Amino acid sequence: MSSRRELANAIRALSMDAVQKAKSGHPGAPMGMADIAEVLWNDFLKHNPANPKWPDRDRFVLSNGHGSMLIYSLLHLSGYDLPMEEIRNFRQLHSKTPGHPEYGHTPGVETTTGPLGQGICNAVGMAIAEKTLAAQFNRPGHAIVDHHTYVFLGDGCMMEGISHEACSLAGTLGLGKLIAFYDDNGISIDGEVDGWFTDDTAKRFNAYGWHVVSGVDGHDPASIKAAVEEARAVGDRPSLICCRTIIGWGSPNKQGKEVCHGAPLGEDEVALVRKTIGWNHPPFEIPEQVYRGWDAKEAGAAAEADWNRRFEAYARAHPEPAAEFKRRIAGELPADWERKAGDFIQSVNALARKVATRKASQDAIEGYAPALPELLGGSADLTGSNLTMWSGSRALTPDDPSGNYIHYGVREFAQAAIMNGIELHGGFRTYGGTFLVFSEYARNALRMAALMQISPIHVFTHDSIGLGEDGPTHQPVEQAATLRLMPRMSVWRPCDAVETAVAWKIAVERRGGPTSLVLSRQGLPHMARSPEQLEAIRRGGYVLFGGDGTPDAIIIATGSEVELAMQAAGALTREGRNIRVVSMPSTDTFDAQDAAYRESVLPASVRARVAVEAGVTGYWTKYVGLDGRVIGLDRFGESAPAAEVYAYFGITAEHIVRAVKELTA
Repeated sequence: MSSRRELANAIRALSMDAVQKAKSGHPGAPMGMADIAEVLWNDFLKHNPANPKWPDRDRFVLSNGHGSMLIYSLLHLSGYDLPMEEIRNFRQLHSKTPGHPEYGHTPGVETTTGPLGQGICNAVGMAIAEKTLAAQFNRPGHAIVDHHTYVFLGDGCMMEGISHEACSLAGTLGLGKLIAFYDDNGISIDGEVDGWFTDDTAKRFNAYGWHVVSGVDGHDPASIKAAVEEARAVGDRPSLICCRTIIGWGSPNKQGKEVCHGAPLGEDEVALVRKTIGWNHPPFEIPEQVYRGWDAKEAGAAAEADWNRRFEAYARAHPEPAAEFKRRIAGELPADWERKAGDFIQSVNALARKVATRKASQDAIEGYAPALPELLGGSADLTGSNLTMWSGSRALTPDDPSGNYIHYGVREFAQAAIMNGIELHGGFRTYGGTFLVFSEYARNALRMAALMQISPIHVFTHDSIGLGEDGPTHQPVEQAATLRLMPRMSVWRPCDAVETAVAWKIAVERRGGPTSLVLSRQGLPHMARSPEQLEAIRRGGYVLFGGDGTPDAIIIATGSEVELAMQAAGALTREGRNIRVVSMPSTDTFDAQDAAYRESVLPASVRARVAVEAGVTGYWTKYVGLDGRVIGLDRFGESAPAAEVYAYFGITAEHIVRAVKELTA
């Protein structure tokens, strides 16, 4: 039987060997946290390597994702489908062991980490999902949702501002099944952190309302185990276990120093480590008794089988919630979704009313949410402005986590990263609101959602200079364009309530990436449409006006500027010109249509094209060509009533008319 230290040393050996072979990587964290990982994974973690998606598994997040060989070693040793050949191919093209852990790429990796601080936020989201799902589905005598979320994080995560945002909220919500391990090794890339990080971390987390276990020897399995047991016994607060460790433990010349943080140890030092820790095996060779000590397949299968039996008993006692649980965990929409959503869109079209699209978005939530109990919404302290609450919204509280709305507070970045964690956990479709200009605060979490191909819905209101008096600090100019540039991000900027309802429907149905709904503060008029035009909205761009024959010119617009385009088209039509207006609420969706459809909307033969959007102009060149015109603004806004700001920047129907005439002269 292998000793605990020998089991931990297997992590150290695999980590230093893989980094050395790749000639790049971060051996220090895996070697320093190996003893903590060994205790957690062998004594506490509930998981089944044969089924990484088992719903009631514990979640493990490596927030300090640069130490990726730690999680790859754990997955390999405990029996996941990650063979030694993949460990040998660490950081190589198309291997399952990329430089940082990637969700959907490596079996058992729960989230993509690397941008420091986001992993702990994802873990907060997972813990929220567990607590809320348990409150919604568990019944007396039937605890079908009952698991922990464990997260490793280091000094870098602690320094990142997002960790303050998320950990503060986690304490407020009383997430008792969230347990974080702080790798307190005092080293970051620049050296000893005493020169730039002297926070009293224990006091900080105590102030957040966490249970803190301080002074744990991160290389003493008995101390680590006692700390985990203490944390697991606390049910009303998240726990932070502060582990003093030595980065690169076992390296006689480099442990405790920044030189082992992000570079191979070197062949000579690797050989010395083997002697120092007593690892007398060649690179990438694990003795059979060590594999037996790590193997979690039998215990994992038994744990899942026990849960399956308990779920069957639950299903017999509570058949309807059991069926609903299975649907939601599978990510399937209700059977009657398509009919109900279609009826709602038709009802919005029949109303034909002028309304701000942020209000139309709230109406869409009101219309769709009763059919979607999995919707879990929120706002970053702008609920009354984003209009993200509906009549059935109930806020999550520490005492009643069964609700469907999270007050995230002024925490835009954490909101987006927590939403990612909720999506990754399963059982919910998340949406969260803030002003479009503040999408900048959340940018990297939006990018991570796109990278992971998960599908949170972001409600970005106050979408342009149309918000007026708040001025350039709050008037977004470049944000819609830069969101459109993000791979796998779908952006919808609807022009009225009908397009908003369609956009919401598509966002709910979408898989494979996040959606940004870009919505107006000011009221926008209803656009009359034929049944064919109503159906065409889902294609992202369609002919809204002037569909007969080859047009003399095409005006392309989105959002609030569609009204201006229609006014200009009306004036030009009265002069005898054949003008087409294309509403393009979603450029990425339009670009994904087949060539024949795109040609039918934007025929190549028509070179006289004008695009109008109250934002930066460069993005629209690909639709109007070098000979076309784009009416927008390539500078920041001004503080004044909306109509005056539009007139000041020349974003008016009159300017559109002038541009068309110049192009067709």
